[in-house]
Amino acid sequence: MGNTNAEKNWRTYRERELASVTPILQKLGFRLDEVQVHTGGERFLMVGERDVGGGGYKLVLLGTRTKDGKRVVIKVSSDGNGIREIETERDSRETLRTLTFSYRPFQAPEEVLYTMHAPYRIFITEYIEQERPFLARPIEEQFALALDTFKAQESVHATTSSHARVIRHTFGIWRAREYLASLDKFIAGATRADAANTNLRTVLARAREYLIERQHLIEQYSGFLTHADFVPHNLRVQSGKVYLLDSASLHFGNKYESWARFLNFMVLYNRPLEEALAEYVANNRTPEESEALRLMRIYKLGTLLEYYAGTLSKTEGALRELNEKRMIFWLEVLTSLLDGNRLPDEHIATYRKERDALRSDEEKKRQEALH
Repeated sequence: MGNTNAEKNWRTYRERELASVTPILQKLGFRLDEVQVHTGGERFLMVGERDVGGGGYKLVLLGTRTKDGKRVVIKVSSDGNGIREIETERDSRETLRTLTFSYRPFQAPEEVLYTMHAPYRIFITEYIEQERPFLARPIEEQFALALDTFKAQESVHATTSSHARVIRHTFGIWRAREYLASLDKFIAGATRADAANTNLRTVLARAREYLIERQHLIEQYSGFLTHADFVPHNLRVQSGKVYLLDSASLHFGNKYESWARFLNFMVLYNRPLEEALAEYVANNRTPEESEALRLMRIYKLGTLLEYYAGTLSKTEGALRELNEKRMIFWLEVLTSLLDGNRLPDEHIATYRKERDALRSDEEKKRQEALH
């Protein structure tokens, strides 16, 4: 990893905030872990990138409550955008808990403390211990847990104007128009950031045309609770229950947006699970729903490509080379979806090998902690 301005700015922010907030947390009765892996590695690239688990300047820290040793997760920020994200996450948790048209409760970590200690917004929740990470479980269990959580989201469906009034302010409501406008923004950002990449421009233009031609399916399956960053590191499993860790990424949109983010992730981390879930939709739901899932997968890959294109100006050396390879790989995944072809397993294996060779040791430790 190089020493670009983006990385320097993040490290300066991190050290300054830790020095200032540590004594505040101590007075509130919390002790931070000595090593904070969630603040290192490639975390600096995610500032401002909500759809890939980033967002404003804020710290996600691990610690304990002094009086009883209870493990906790601490989200803290003095940055305006970071504060708003923390407040949005808390509002989302509270609103979802009280929705009259939500028929299946979501599991969420217990709130331990929510306070404003100027200039810091502090939100502390319990740390959910789990017997083993999601991806370390048998594939049958992963399938069942994922499917159950998708169905829980689908059970929260805004079908009336009164429902819309309740959720619009906190969650937002996305329909075909919002998804297409968002895709246009991603395409413009990606092609501007990587202007010489003609393949990127061509494939994203194909993706846009594909979604426009089938936008009625995006509209048809909208109005459901969904999650923009639904991946294993935003979930933890304890005693068979799935806990959702990041409520800030919840909104009402297409029912397959969560599915799409999850399946795209599993292309790289558990291909058999990706294929099993896609097959489940193909075999148990209508052809239109299967196509809606593909549309959302294409859309989510657009967000991912814009993110990696945007990192090129912030990186150098091995990390820049890695992100260039990420662009190539995810463009290939997108092309395979547009063509209706199966990406060869050996292409995935080759990319994994290249990725692991180029990742920094600090990022490898962060990834281990995430999963």
